[in-house]
Amino acid sequence: MSLLSRALPALRLYCIGLAVALHQLLRRLRPGGAPAPVFPTQNGNVAIVTGGAKGIGYHTVKHLARLGMHVIIAGNDESEGQEAVRKIKEETVNEKGGVSVFLFSLGNVLVPLDIGMCLLEFLHCDLASMKSIRQFVQQFRAKNCPLHVLVNNAGVMLVPERKTEDGFEEHFGLNYLGHFLLTNLLLETLKQSGTCTHNARVITVSSATHYVGRLHLNDLQSRCSYSPHGAYAQSKLALVLFTYRLQHLITSDGNHVTANVVDPGVVNTELYKNVCWATKVVKWMTAWLFFKTPEEGASTSIYAAVSPELEGVGGIYLYNEQRTKSTDVSYDEELQRRLWTESCKMTRISDVGSRDL
Repeated sequence: MSLLSRALPALRLYCIGLAVALHQLLRRLRPGGAPAPVFPTQNGNVAIVTGGAKGIGYHTVKHLARLGMHVIIAGNDESEGQEAVRKIKEETVNEKGGVSVFLFSLGNVLVPLDIGMCLLEFLHCDLASMKSIRQFVQQFRAKNCPLHVLVNNAGVMLVPERKTEDGFEEHFGLNYLGHFLLTNLLLETLKQSGTCTHNARVITVSSATHYVGRLHLNDLQSRCSYSPHGAYAQSKLALVLFTYRLQHLITSDGNHVTANVVDPGVVNTELYKNVCWATKVVKWMTAWLFFKTPEEGASTSIYAAVSPELEGVGGIYLYNEQRTKSTDVSYDEELQRRLWTESCKMTRISDVGSRDL
């Protein structure tokens, strides 16, 4: 493979990242703007957020908890997860005469809730391990509680070539296959929890890099020629294809579950720890101007999880809380079907696409 061919995935990735960063800057400089949304309380609803101990996931968890949800952080670091639980409780709960006061920074509105209505906990789930995912689902089911929102948020970016516990390329295995398996194992609970007036929701976090992603069905593990940039973009494209296929299968059987995919934008998180030193320097110098904060990056996930405007609406791509067109190839139903079938083989689950949900 030529040097140019090796460099193309990185060039595409940085070009789309620059375009998004510039768009964010222009949006920030625009006068006025729409007021921050205020969402209804979610008392009694249950959510799972993968990778909820830091970054975008952390702020997603915090805002869902402030809305009164019982939120479960699914992560692979016990101490980090428990610290996130402690910190969120400390930041959001101010006991005054048995009442908890939550400050919604999204809408800058104070909403009083009973302290018992808001539950937050951590459960171990390593998305790079099929065994760990199955154990997590067993632990969750043992609680005998419903599931109204699943946020597939966790991910890695630009990691060096390495494999998951099950032998999958890490971007594809963790970012995509881990969430594919988790969603399918929790699907029955989601179906039982959704109603005609309050659908259960699956929210999957992709990114603008999916626009430059190439899905190699004959080499999903990037064995022929590994590029961390290409592998990352492929995993994000796979998540979009998965979401659309999932919604198609759900709709065909009339279940009260919706599946949507969100794009958080270019966000200042720890995901950039694997970029080259030059990129780190540029990021350090410009992130304050061009990048979103993790809290800003979480806003679209939160919107997709609880906004009344999306009740019963599925199969859409959201950016800045707006419906947006994803890349053309993501709407290829045959490609969606083939990826789904191959994913079922890899994760050793039955292909629900070949039968009714």
